[in-house]
Amino acid sequence: MKRLFLLPFLLCTSMVLIAQPRQTQCLNNGWQFSRDAQFTNVETINVPHDFQISQPWVPPAADEKADNTDVAANIKSRLSARGFKEMGQGYYRRTITPDASLKGRRVLLDFEGIMLVGDVFLNGQRIGGTDYGYVGFELDITKQLRYGEPNELLVVASTQKELNSRWYTGGGLFRDVKLVNTPADLYFGRHPLYITTRQNRYVSLSAEFTNRTKAKEVHMHVMIYDPDGKLVAETTGVKKRNPQTRTLEMQVPEMEIANAQLWNTESPKLYKVVAQLLREDGSVADEYTEHFGIRTIEIGPDYGLKLNGKKVLLKGYANHHTLGALGAAAYPRAIEKRLQLMKQFGMNHVRTSHNPYSRSFIECCDRLGILVVDELYDKWTLQHTGGRVPFMNHWAQDVTEWIKRDRNSPSVVLWSLGNELQQDPNQPFNDFGVTCYKMMRPVLQRYDSTRLVTVAMHPRYRNWETDSLPCDLAMQTDVQAYNYRYMYFPGDGRRFPWMTFYQSEASTAAMGPNFFEMNLDKVIGLAYWGAIDYLGESQGWPAKGWAQGVFDISLNAKPKAYFMKSFFTDEPMVRLSVMEDKNAGVEWNGIITGTDRQSELWNRPEGSKANLVIYTNCDEVELLLNGKRLGRRDNPKDAKSRNKITWNGIDYQKGRLEAVGYRGGKAVARHALETTGKPVKIVAEPDNSQWHADGMDLQHIRLRAVDAKGRTVLTCQDELTFSVSGDAQIVAVTNGDINSNELNATNHRSLWQGQAMVILRAGTAPSNITLKTNSTKFKQLSTKLETK
Repeated sequence: MKRLFLLPFLLCTSMVLIAQPRQTQCLNNGWQFSRDAQFTNVETINVPHDFQISQPWVPPAADEKADNTDVAANIKSRLSARGFKEMGQGYYRRTITPDASLKGRRVLLDFEGIMLVGDVFLNGQRIGGTDYGYVGFELDITKQLRYGEPNELLVVASTQKELNSRWYTGGGLFRDVKLVNTPADLYFGRHPLYITTRQNRYVSLSAEFTNRTKAKEVHMHVMIYDPDGKLVAETTGVKKRNPQTRTLEMQVPEMEIANAQLWNTESPKLYKVVAQLLREDGSVADEYTEHFGIRTIEIGPDYGLKLNGKKVLLKGYANHHTLGALGAAAYPRAIEKRLQLMKQFGMNHVRTSHNPYSRSFIECCDRLGILVVDELYDKWTLQHTGGRVPFMNHWAQDVTEWIKRDRNSPSVVLWSLGNELQQDPNQPFNDFGVTCYKMMRPVLQRYDSTRLVTVAMHPRYRNWETDSLPCDLAMQTDVQAYNYRYMYFPGDGRRFPWMTFYQSEASTAAMGPNFFEMNLDKVIGLAYWGAIDYLGESQGWPAKGWAQGVFDISLNAKPKAYFMKSFFTDEPMVRLSVMEDKNAGVEWNGIITGTDRQSELWNRPEGSKANLVIYTNCDEVELLLNGKRLGRRDNPKDAKSRNKITWNGIDYQKGRLEAVGYRGGKAVARHALETTGKPVKIVAEPDNSQWHADGMDLQHIRLRAVDAKGRTVLTCQDELTFSVSGDAQIVAVTNGDINSNELNATNHRSLWQGQAMVILRAGTAPSNITLKTNSTKFKQLSTKLETK
């Protein structure tokens, strides 16, 4: 497997700083963590860290309704929305000793986020914090630092017990922390570069910087390197000193790149820009590097979305930011694994609902060619934006940080400012967001004018009960993003032909019809809500979260994932599954979200009958049982049944049940279920052949119980215990069972559907690693690994 982010890891984890204009030191490792301010019980942890994931589950009390109820409503289930984890605070401290040589330079603390809100103290004095932990911030500590001696850094993170989020957020230092130093007299600002392209060959660049020198003008040298590392363009800009302000913006002359390698979903080519602020003697004062892609985005009612002049349909998912058993901790390798899997199933799109994801996530989308609808908020109220400070007090700061951070990423094709405002009447100005949107959009466009702006809406009515027209906010947004209400696209489009539609959330229960019933030539596309099971928003204990996805929480594909693949890809495929029980009609915000429970188990009671579901994009499918032909059926053509063939009342027989897909009369795809024998051993499947000793990289190891022929025994439920030697640690265990009462931050896990997973985090020294897996039934398994 090709690894994609060795360089960012090395930059983050290296503790040896190369002499250069801008120096960055990662502060991720070596924090002391406690759940109380007195640090009576202390553990040493490394960032990213989610302090909630290790907490015990808190089942609902006898008088609580065991499903998700919004905090703003009549609370009946206190923690179901939050993954049945208690709210609280986490305390982080560490010592930093800045070298005496840094005195006279500018020194910053850079936090990519603190979940859910946070405060930062240096040597006992509060120096800043965040009221909306999904966006980053920096603190200038130049004057507060004691150079050449230890300084105590303390961070207090709170998940907000009262006005907390309506989903599982995790808690703590869940993203990177860095110490940055620059010259004090001439330096770039935060996220300083703004890079735009036109006609797929011309590149424009502007930069924000501060000039405290007495030089009458400042020169900036800009170099662009192509995806192969070759210098392909350079220029120099100049900005005169302004005695009125020291913070300036410089635009350099436009650069032309002949025969540019375009960024697209199949070949996401990235260029690198290096910008240097020069002193009068020509030396480099400060330097900043950014990656970007050369591509064009067009959005319109007649074609939806075009990338580089070609129609592209968004086929994706919308999930919360958490990463399964790892909780909210933003590990780049876990992000990469997730996105690579989604691409294998035909996805090309993610909506970052309902908040900015980590910068590592966006950068991974840049590298993999995933198109992003980048979202800032849920609803625009105190509860939904941190719960500590009124929304109106911090939105401008949030918008500025968010846009400047992500605006150079080619993967981002649309900005979304919020979600489902129609469900909460307590929006600013009492007009369901219209005035607030008109206020935020110009601020957004001050920092990026190249992309359109939307808000995801549900329902889309002006009045839920009586009106049939779109809500007033839908008449203002650049793109009409409806959650679930795709059936209104045709009618709204006829009445308002300027509208362009995007199904910002689509139900997995209605999967298939909600894709095929859209006019795919005109819409932007869709994002399946909760396609991956996640903690929080439980629809009933013992489920610890959302269980309606087509991938389980450990990223195993459920049978229905292949239904999605059948219309997201052209690759011939067929997939067999057994219907275990029917959807009971679980309702969520007025939408049926429950999914049928299916399995691939062909160990069944003698004399029983099985009802089958076959997912395919082939013309027809033949079914065989132990080589005997049971029949051949056409793929239905209607939108409600397309790519799904049901086959009921099959008499169960031990052996091999096989489906064969045909196109043009030729067999092009096969899938079989087999009766397995008794489990005889555990096998391990590591996922990372290029495991780096950088303190951050992960190794996901899937364990399977197999029979004598190497087939997974889905009925095996034995408990496994793990231990590791070498410079690595166990950071999570999982098995995909959202109903399990086992914790994720431990060293043991029961098999579920014959499988479990252990996740290891590399240390900083290249090492031979051994993972030992023990159980009462199977022989000990030693898995030999290596970090490089």
